[in-house]
Amino acid sequence: MKTVVIVDDAEFMRKVVGKILKELQMEIVGEGETGDEGIALYKSHHPDLITMDLTMPNKSGLEAIEEIMKFDPKAKILVVSSIGSDLIIMQAMDLGAKDFVVKPFKKEQLCKAVQNIIDLN
Repeated sequence: MKTVVIVDDAEFMRKVVGKILKELQMEIVGEGETGDEGIALYKSHHPDLITMDLTMPNKSGLEAIEEIMKFDPKAKILVVSSIGSDLIIMQAMDLGAKDFVVKPFKKEQLCKAVQNIIDLN
């Protein structure tokens, strides 16, 4: 079973994303509300995937992506954010994110992005 860490400052969004990922037979090994929590959870769990919001208190998702990629250049990061400008998407991808899903999203969009990033077989 593939493992995942979900990072979003909104509890509701963590629950929505978590429900979809559980349906994909993924195990949620951690949830964080801030960029710092996301980094710590990644370092302690080494998940197969981490979902990352961008706008969060204390450390942004972009800063967290940069730090996680320095720690593990093979990290598989999926950005799930309401900020969907081309510039922000390009920044996230340049820092190492593997894909980007803009909120609000359809379940199929998230599933496709996850499947594009990791092999769920």
